[in-house]
Amino acid sequence: MTAYVVMEPPGRSEKVDTTTLVRDGFTWLGLLVPPLWLAWHRMWVEAALAFVVMGVLSMLGERLGLGVAGSLLSLLVSLYVGLEGQGLRIAALRRRGWHEWGVVEAGWLADADMRYALEVEGLSDEAAPAPRIVPDAALARPAQPGMALGLTHIPGRR
Repeated sequence: MTAYVVMEPPGRSEKVDTTTLVRDGFTWLGLLVPPLWLAWHRMWVEAALAFVVMGVLSMLGERLGLGVAGSLLSLLVSLYVGLEGQGLRIAALRRRGWHEWGVVEAGWLADADMRYALEVEGLSDEAAPAPRIVPDAALARPAQPGMALGLTHIPGRR
């Protein structure tokens, strides 16, 4: 199952069609073509920054005579966008005023969209979650009768 972060537009609209679901995880297109992937998701500043940093790292590698290792330096930017691209996308939406509704787990994007729509409309077939049972913190560990080193609690003894 994949986790999808549901982002709602500014104004807290209840229209299901205006939400954006962002898959939490690695993005292959972000790894292969970071500036294009960032520009596709309308992150213009990040796309320009990734393009410039990749170019500077590649030129720096050539100037220092690193050969192939110099070109591989720009791969670090690609790896970063591949790993953190979805997080950057969520942060960009937050800067634009979008808010996070929650997380939906599903196998596919269409299933996640359907689960979100059912949850918003209140037609979910799933049972309500069980109430949390929080134990009394005082009963979590018996009081120690004095100074002790290491693990001194023996189950069944006080």
